[in-house]
Amino acid sequence: MMKHNEPPSILPMGEGAPGSAMPEGFVSPPASQEGTQRRQFQDRRRMRLREGRERYLDMVQRERLVLMEQGVTRTVEQLLDMAGTPSVNDEDLSRSGLRDHANGDQLRSILPVQSWLPLHIHLIGLHDGVLKVAPLDELNERQIDALISTANRSGLMVERVVSEVWDRGELIQTMRAVRDLSADRCEKTLALWLSDTDNGLLLNQFMRDMLAEALQMRVSDIHILQDNNPTAPNWIRYRIDGDLVPIHLLPMDAMARLTTLIKRDAGMNFGDRTTPKDGRFSFTWQGRVIDVRVAAGPQAQDGEKLTLRLLDRASLKGFDELFKSHEDVGNYLAQSLSPEIKGGGGLVILSGPTGSGKTTTMYACIQYIDRRRRHVLTIEDPIEYELRYATQWQVRPGMHGGEFSDLIRAAMRHDPDYIVIGELRDSDTVETALKAAESGHTVISTVHADTALQTFERLKSLMPSERERASTFTLAQQVRAIINQRLVKTLCQGCAHQGRAGDVLEPNELNQLGIDAAAIIRRLNSSGCDLCHRTGISGRTLLLDALLITLGPSERDHIYKALTHDVNDIVHEEGVIVHTRRNGLIDLVLEGLVDPKSALGYLES
Repeated sequence: MMKHNEPPSILPMGEGAPGSAMPEGFVSPPASQEGTQRRQFQDRRRMRLREGRERYLDMVQRERLVLMEQGVTRTVEQLLDMAGTPSVNDEDLSRSGLRDHANGDQLRSILPVQSWLPLHIHLIGLHDGVLKVAPLDELNERQIDALISTANRSGLMVERVVSEVWDRGELIQTMRAVRDLSADRCEKTLALWLSDTDNGLLLNQFMRDMLAEALQMRVSDIHILQDNNPTAPNWIRYRIDGDLVPIHLLPMDAMARLTTLIKRDAGMNFGDRTTPKDGRFSFTWQGRVIDVRVAAGPQAQDGEKLTLRLLDRASLKGFDELFKSHEDVGNYLAQSLSPEIKGGGGLVILSGPTGSGKTTTMYACIQYIDRRRRHVLTIEDPIEYELRYATQWQVRPGMHGGEFSDLIRAAMRHDPDYIVIGELRDSDTVETALKAAESGHTVISTVHADTALQTFERLKSLMPSERERASTFTLAQQVRAIINQRLVKTLCQGCAHQGRAGDVLEPNELNQLGIDAAAIIRRLNSSGCDLCHRTGISGRTLLLDALLITLGPSERDHIYKALTHDVNDIVHEEGVIVHTRRNGLIDLVLEGLVDPKSALGYLES
């Protein structure tokens, strides 16, 4: 059996975070080694990004001419972004890379507002390690050092700060405009509106500022609770990195006005508070269109609960970025998504619990596919992101011909190369998906399951009992990869403590994780810093449990026998690559991304 290689006991780590002492006697590896590996990864990703953008360039240029004739102005870059191809420059500025070039807008989006706003400076740009600012008053040495420290902890490469002299009146005017767009604008607008709740303009402005604030804070969902009980609090809460964080507290009447406005914009009946309903609206932010999916339902006696899902296409992770820590899985999946001949793709299943990022991975796979030369047809409920150069069908439950299985059958008559199914949720959908894979289409879908092996059991439980044997045979023949995933919280690299694993973990815990006591790890700083809003956590990353089946159709008899007798036997078969969640966790701990104590909890879950 081929298995994922065990990670080395010590992985190269960077310099310690401020305030975290390096262990005595520890000799860090040459910085050039880590830098070389990072640059090699960036070069590979940059090459793929350029290929992706060049792939659609001729189509986009022709589309732009047609749009101009219709009076619609779009740049080539905007249309390429809409096609789902991140710009090379944007990727270079991703948090995983070195950032020594950035303009003022990028700096303001990266640096915490509290690090530069009180200094009364205007951020001009960063070039080759030199940060240019226009200060209203001269900065002292302490302020400059603090600014450089915050910038470097944010992932920028700042060596020194250079001040530019501006006309004082022009600088004040510029700073006022920038301050108006800063992170504290939402609180100001809310205060103004609450002093005059009948002002519709201020209400509209607060809603827009709230959405902008949420996007800046990497919020996936906004939870709005309106309860007409005078003693009940009416909170607006943001889901950040999987956790709900209370942000704004509104009076009962103000919250009622806000929910009415949101429901009206989403095309809902805002007078009905008893029937669950769904709606959608969009708005423009930083030059791109953000879709907002709204779900409404009753709350207590006469209240209402609204949940807003923010769908920002720019927040979708690219294929390479998503599988950065799992290159073996990413490379195999890339091969499965680009078969040499039509009909060579088979079945790719993405599994995991709700909120584990299955949809994000599914869209990353779609964007990786060459949609210029291949027909991608998706069947979703609901369609979350609109993708150019792909056919997208919306499932309509209860309508004749509108179920998943009906649409899969219809899809096969539209000459697709890839059929993407939002979810395998019943026996008809599973059976028709297997038939689509058997007929030569590459099928990508998701299902709820806790592990990669349990995914097989889940699929078998959904098969029609009278045809379970035949469906199991088709599954054994067609499955190429089962990727079970979780999202785990990553440590803030600006404040995480650094030390030896043996100083943090007990001997039995070291043995459980398989980590050497001398290995250098990072652990959670519960006090946090300004970069992570005092949480010690900054973002989440993918943790995989994967089965990759490399055997040809004629070599899969043992896979079929394992599926019919004992699914656990599959991991012992030749040609099955096993990527365990445990090995992935060890990698993440040794890379300094996950707290080792948290990793033990993930192993048990």
